Amino acid sequence: MAPVRTTGAIVAAISIVFVASLFVCNLKSKSSSSKKKTKLQKKSTEGLIGAIGNTPLIRINSLSQATGCEIFGKCEFLNPGGSVKDRVAVKIIEEALETGKLAPGGVVTEGSAGSTAISLATVAPAYGCKCHVVIPDDAAIEKSQIIEALGATVERVRPVSITHRDHYVNIARRRASEANELALKLTKSEETDGENKSSFLSMNCKGGFFADQFENLANFRAHYEGTGPEIWEQTEGNLDAFVAAAGTGGTVAGVSKFLQEKNPNVKCFLVDPPGSGLFNKVTRGVMYTKEEAEGKRLKNPFDTVTEGIGINRITKNFMMAKLDGAFRGTDMEAVEMSRFLLKNDGLFLGSSSAMNCVGAVKVAKSIGPGHTIVTILCDNGMRHLSKFYNAEYLCQFGLTPKASGLEFMGFLK
Repeated sequence: MAPVRTTGAIVAAISIVFVASLFVCNLKSKSSSSKKKTKLQKKSTEGLIGAIGNTPLIRINSLSQATGCEIFGKCEFLNPGGSVKDRVAVKIIEEALETGKLAPGGVVTEGSAGSTAISLATVAPAYGCKCHVVIPDDAAIEKSQIIEALGATVERVRPVSITHRDHYVNIARRRASEANELALKLTKSEETDGENKSSFLSMNCKGGFFADQFENLANFRAHYEGTGPEIWEQTEGNLDAFVAAAGTGGTVAGVSKFLQEKNPNVKCFLVDPPGSGLFNKVTRGVMYTKEEAEGKRLKNPFDTVTEGIGINRITKNFMMAKLDGAFRGTDMEAVEMSRFLLKNDGLFLGSSSAMNCVGAVKVAKSIGPGHTIVTILCDNGMRHLSKFYNAEYLCQFGLTPKASGLEFMGFLK
């Protein structure tokens, strides 16, 4: 009988081990499932705002191979609103809400050639706010169409000097004041005649806030706190130069200041389009050319086909930039570069992005092979179809692309 008892004990022991192993496996499965769920939760973001920033940094293969440098582009066109300006829009609105300058239900106004306006129109609803944009009527028509489709109101005005009261930026500033005046009247329960000067004002208006992207340092901070650190992390600090064009100056200022604080040996450059005075300011200390100083050129009837970059005044944002030099880019170079990158890299870029890539190649030629250079791919070509990618429009200015390679940048075919 002893053998029987031993066999029974063995069977019982095996059964216990089997059940225990199933229990352990079940625990491991639950633990693994829990870990996967946690990882998934970490990867997800809180709404639209959480998806802004942390854009990829990609190697631009054709330019890297041609120059002998590693040239990288930060893909800001992958932000939800389609451009680098998403970062600025979020920072401006959040700081305004924190300080009480803007209230939920209020209207954010801005004078913009397009990208910042689109970004503000994109993110404003996420904060419970409205958006009103004043835009020059010579900007690509698809930009105002996008803004309206996003639910914002658009006011197209003729281009005039910034010193003119009807410059689009100055009008946007007035619209914010008008919204605040109406909100004050409503707060005091005063009667209104219902005839508002601006269609964007409504009887439940909670006031207005002028974004002021050119002078509001939230613009600079968006890139100093976001774009710059991302570039540093993505390159693991191994970069030699950064280059970008400037409109408001926020991007080039925020990124250059951050990078040079991390490593003073990182060289930062401006690339400037025709008609802009920033190249002269960086290289000569003044905004005008030698010819203008001598009174030989009173007016430039045609500046540039690139939109959103180039300016003839120093903004508070640009004043924060830490630059080692500047390059002048031409419209022809920007147009040819956009077509070259589309053909060779599949990159469909907007005009300012193309100019930035022109700048990257100029930097590469200046500092020589073996260096790592980063630039910004601000937006894609979808909002530039009627002008920068319009053959008839470009032909008017003698800008029909003809290059088969990078010969327009001085490289043999």
